[in-house]
Amino acid sequence: MGFPVLMHTVLDARDCRGLAEFYRELLGLRYRAGEEPPPAGEPDEADWLVLLDDQGRRVVTVQEKLDTKPPTWPAESVPIQMHMDFRVESREELERHRARAEELGARLLHDRTADEGEPLYVLADPAGHPFCLLVQ
Repeated sequence: MGFPVLMHTVLDARDCRGLAEFYRELLGLRYRAGEEPPPAGEPDEADWLVLLDDQGRRVVTVQEKLDTKPPTWPAESVPIQMHMDFRVESREELERHRARAEELGARLLHDRTADEGEPLYVLADPAGHPFCLLVQ
């Protein structure tokens, strides 16, 4: 008897395309066929976008949810509920990926780079979901 297989992680966002573009750029992913952005000037009706890796495996999906409230981490007034951790190979890569994430619209929430055992940054994506970049 087999086990269930994780298809992808789904994130809620008010701006479905905007958050999908953030993760597409940050992680080097591509859209599932037929879900690419429409030509300039045409409306974007996307309310569910699937991002794939180079082998065509689902990684992240973004669904439109207009009434979502961004987490307020570290305060608990709106809890995180989930977050993703992304491993990098070195401190140099950590700094490069932090800068790149911020260029794409992320914001820094917590700097734990002084931790010699596992330096990391906690950032929030453009929709407010926290994620970690860490050296491991």
